Amino acid sequence: MNKGRNLKLQLFAAPEGLTGSAQIQTRAREIDFVTSFGKNIQALLDVMGIVRMIKKENGSVLKTKTVTGTLKDGSVSEGDEIPLSQYKVEEKVFDSIKIDKYRKAVSVEAIAEKGYENAVAATDEEFKSDLQNTVMDKFYTMLKSGSLVGHESTWQMAVAMAIGKVKSKFQKMHRTATGTALFLNTLDVYKYLGAADITLQTAFGMNYMTNFLGADVVFVTTEIPENTVVATPLNNIVGYYVDPGDSEFVKAGLSYTTDSTTGVLGFHIEGTYTRAISDMFAIMGVRLFCEYLDAIAYITVGSSDAQTLGTLEASANKGSETGKTVVDIQPLSAVNNVYKYKVGTSAATVTYGTDVKTWTKWDGKSEIAATKDQHITIVESDGNYKAVASVDLVAL
Repeated sequence: MNKGRNLKLQLFAAPEGLTGSAQIQTRAREIDFVTSFGKNIQALLDVMGIVRMIKKENGSVLKTKTVTGTLKDGSVSEGDEIPLSQYKVEEKVFDSIKIDKYRKAVSVEAIAEKGYENAVAATDEEFKSDLQNTVMDKFYTMLKSGSLVGHESTWQMAVAMAIGKVKSKFQKMHRTATGTALFLNTLDVYKYLGAADITLQTAFGMNYMTNFLGADVVFVTTEIPENTVVATPLNNIVGYYVDPGDSEFVKAGLSYTTDSTTGVLGFHIEGTYTRAISDMFAIMGVRLFCEYLDAIAYITVGSSDAQTLGTLEASANKGSETGKTVVDIQPLSAVNNVYKYKVGTSAATVTYGTDVKTWTKWDGKSEIAATKDQHITIVESDGNYKAVASVDLVAL
């Protein structure tokens, strides 16, 4: 009799590993989080004309390209040899793409005090927003490294020249720009428009307008400094990602929920009973990347007469042999400007905008040939070889 009762109890007991309502709710939160993130980034990719993200292995090196060369004259007489137009593509390591790991935790005390919606759901949204900002911060850093630099006297002219420069650059590379993207400071846009009403759309946390100021899409942001205009062809922008749902992670017991459309973000929720907290984990390796740095225009606004020549922080030390000087500049330019130098018995006169194209090019690390007590004037110049900063050192 007793055995029969025990058997009945065992037959009706919940099987081990049963997926209950708590697991279903957790899984739903994970799906909602990654789906929302995926829709947001897909909206931005659609605006930029990026058809799909390109999958990369974790730790892959990302390289930018520069193209140099000139089309030879095609007016060739009958029987004469056709001149060869040579173009050179140089690649330079810019950064790498890798899986980054993020975590958010909410305690039972916070949930008890503020309720689930405030303690967990609301902070999930903030967590997602911060993840989006992480992606965009890296993208803006790259935009500010554009090597197609210059300055114009008015903001309107800077906008026009930025668009013109990137289109011209792509034409010289024998590529057709599918469209142009402008990146403008929020205050600059509203100063230009005055009291006029504008309608901004939002994608992945970015405010934008289409078909405005001669560009296909204009992003309005405080991440771009005032009196600065940045532009690049839309098809210069590519998207890369590391797969957070890699089967190797799953084999190691690290299974993350991803969305079926983009699959760029992995998300997982679990309760940590030893600390009585709700743990949320996110992993992603996402980069918006510009293939050609010299197809990013970075134009500052203002009269060159009104702009001040910057000062380079540098020191001179004895070189490996007599007649050589080691120059240390900290930090080296992050905008990919060009260093030039001149050696003489006195410091060379330099003002903002001085043309230093004929000066000797310096790579920022090689020893400079100069006899003791000679002056070494080093200039940081923009892409048009106009001086933006300088320093004068005495050879040792």
